[in-house]
Amino acid sequence: MSKSLKRVIRALADLGLSAPTEVKEQTRTAQEAADVLGVSLDQIGKSIILCGEESGQVFLFLTAGGNQVDTDRAAALAGEPLGRADAQLIRETTGFAIGGVSPLGHVRPTPTWMDRRLLDFDVIWCAAGTPRHNFPADPSVLATAIGAQIADFAAPAEKM
Repeated sequence: MSKSLKRVIRALADLGLSAPTEVKEQTRTAQEAADVLGVSLDQIGKSIILCGEESGQVFLFLTAGGNQVDTDRAAALAGEPLGRADAQLIRETTGFAIGGVSPLGHVRPTPTWMDRRLLDFDVIWCAAGTPRHNFPADPSVLATAIGAQIADFAAPAEKM
């Protein structure tokens, strides 16, 4: 079992959330995860990591699968201009590789915002540290557990 998965399992247990599910197929993208898990695209919580252009701080925007982060709105929340974080920075600051970034179990504290769209569902699914592990959660419970601020920072992918 990978260190990443162990960290997520421990974090889920500490927070009283459900253990991850392992699937045979890759779930590196929100669409792959939705197809494999048999849920709607927007029930997938995508962990989008952006980097502060002034501070170098990473920020997590947990976004509904069919949405994209509006970087202007996200920057207003973060208080500075934001850019994409590269794979190395994501691994160093979260402990996860792209395609398996979990919204919890990060190796460093990460300021987090959650897309309001995720609250439309009783259950959402998020990556659990690997491309083949995902966990279900009530989005309100997850937001509280990870200290995420609910905010309007996303727009449907076709409008971006």
